[in-house]
Amino acid sequence: MREIISQPRFVAALTCGVGSYALMSFVMTGAPLAMVGCGFTQDQATLGISWHVMAMFGPSFFTGRLINRFGAPVIVTVGLILLVVCALIALSGIELWQFWTSLIILGLGWNFGFIGSTAMTAQTYRPSERSRVLGFHDSVLFGSVAFASLMSGQVYNAYGWDMLNWIVFPVVAVCFVVLVPLVKQRRQLLA
Repeated sequence: MREIISQPRFVAALTCGVGSYALMSFVMTGAPLAMVGCGFTQDQATLGISWHVMAMFGPSFFTGRLINRFGAPVIVTVGLILLVVCALIALSGIELWQFWTSLIILGLGWNFGFIGSTAMTAQTYRPSERSRVLGFHDSVLFGSVAFASLMSGQVYNAYGWDMLNWIVFPVVAVCFVVLVPLVKQRRQLLA
């Protein structure tokens, strides 16, 4: 187990999976609070979350094909970039279109980041090791997601909507640090 979880590919997959999913949960949980706090109705907040959920799962019809064509690290990179774009739009203002657009892009970023990192994880173990590796992986992943969701309300209450979005940048930066070597490695193999 120690050998598997110390592989650069596993470390990148887990880090990016946690980063993508935790950031999605963190921002998504705070968004309706911020929308209502900015004077929008609960119906408007609910509609924004509905579009977000469609953006999370709708691309799944073709995400696998994109992973097969470009490689999981590249798709994860696109997902992380979309998470940054989401934060930039959210930080640009508090109009309804900015909330809704950032939520849609957040969903797309989660889809590419999380599904890509899941595909990377599946390449790090043998079938006989699957249960132990995924047990460890999922415990770390979903524990982090639960913590992010819990902290969203706390951060929003203490520091506001902007801080929720500023937190995206350092988390994505950590993901890029572990992911970039894999993207470079794939480019060298294809060259």
